[in-house]
Amino acid sequence: MDKERYEQLRLGERGAIISIAAYICLSLIKLMIGFSAQSEALKADGFNNLTDIIASIAVWIGLRMSQKPPDEDHPYGHWKAENIASLVASFIMMAVGLSVLHKAVVSIFSDEKVVPDMLAGWTGLLCAGVMYLVYRYNKGLSERVKSQSVLAAAKDNLSDAWVSIGAAVGIIGSQFQLPWLDPLAAVIVGILICKTAYEIFYDSSHQLTDGFDEQLIEEYKESILKTTGVTGIKDIRARNYGNNTVVDIIIVVNENLSIRTAHDISSKVEEKLINEYDVYNVHVHVEPS
Repeated sequence: MDKERYEQLRLGERGAIISIAAYICLSLIKLMIGFSAQSEALKADGFNNLTDIIASIAVWIGLRMSQKPPDEDHPYGHWKAENIASLVASFIMMAVGLSVLHKAVVSIFSDEKVVPDMLAGWTGLLCAGVMYLVYRYNKGLSERVKSQSVLAAAKDNLSDAWVSIGAAVGIIGSQFQLPWLDPLAAVIVGILICKTAYEIFYDSSHQLTDGFDEQLIEEYKESILKTTGVTGIKDIRARNYGNNTVVDIIIVVNENLSIRTAHDISSKVEEKLINEYDVYNVHVHVEPS
């Protein structure tokens, strides 16, 4: 099981590397054209991609560190390194998002209104198409390697495609005697950057503090209670180590059963959770009814 998980992490690195390469190219293009075409929206979109580079690098570092085997200081492995890297990235993204918002708001209330060149609009649309292709690749890769971090990167790719479309709409709209649409689009981009940063912060901090989906716990309970020999569940807890779910259960069985029979029942519970829900590790404690 560990060997398979580590292989999935190595494959998952491809998505992070492709995202990094795409974001580097697109951010340079957007910022160069954004400054030359005097488009606040395209510049904001370019800064957004700069934060995405940092986030993608964090995912890549997390995937690399998560592959380290358990040692004396980390008997459970290094799976949570990915969550820590994402948490750091969220702080950086929030700082950039607030900076973009500040500049955009100042531009809206500025007396000088500049209509950006249409080249900025076409650039935004082209970059949106590129990011959609990157999203499709990472989405397929996340399903293949069963990685939540790669799936999160894919969702970020898709949101970036929408951000670029929004920036292009603002730029095109400013051509029709509405110059305030360009900085307004920049404000929307800044808000989206902050929103993405908060979502990454919430998800990573939730996992680092051992938060877990309550609905999934209920599904585990229903499945376990259908196991032959299980008469009840005294306690069940679950937590995540990176993308790996670990479950601790106390089940109740008939007190007249032999130790071997009770052990076989616990083994069936373990197999059911591993096979049906792709749980990484299950620890079952048996108590008599």
